Amino acid sequence: MEQAGETQAKDKEVAAGGDEMGKEIKKLKVLVAVDESEGSLYALSWFLDHLFFTQDGEVDQIFLIHVQQPFQPFVYPSGPSVFATTSVIDSVRKAQKQNSEALIARAVQICRNKLKEIKVQTVITDGEPKDVICHAIEQMNIDLAVVGSRGLGTFKRAFLGSVSDYCAHHAKCPILIVKPPQKLHQQEVHPHQ
Repeated sequence: MEQAGETQAKDKEVAAGGDEMGKEIKKLKVLVAVDESEGSLYALSWFLDHLFFTQDGEVDQIFLIHVQQPFQPFVYPSGPSVFATTSVIDSVRKAQKQNSEALIARAVQICRNKLKEIKVQTVITDGEPKDVICHAIEQMNIDLAVVGSRGLGTFKRAFLGSVSDYCAHHAKCPILIVKPPQKLHQQEVHPHQ
């Protein structure tokens, strides 16, 4: 996994003063999955507005993860498969990396706009999103994961699969699935209406 951002090894802090002396306050480690959909950025924003809190001025840890779909170096014209040239592959990977970095930068900016002193760590990696997210949750000892929902119906979810549904059933921590408001959902499903 490729990781950028600041690293903080300390997960627990001891509360200072009063009746709380000696009690450990566990800092919540939250992973928010972001992708190209407005729904995932809405989920991040909703989480920050409604559930994110600080303890004695200290901000809990938030991790933003974006999983790039693996690039398939072959194309299917109306015949046998054709492999893309090295320059095409390099160009696509470069564009994919730039798009991922821009997306993560946008998500970090949402965090900074909501909470000035927020500590954000970012992860950009390749793979199947549902598998990579669940693996990251386990490897990073995440306490809560936040994912958006595209609002797929039962039929589409069964055939296309749903990252949020998969994570809800396989992740080793609680999953918060944030449904987009109806207006945002309609824009993503029917963008030209």
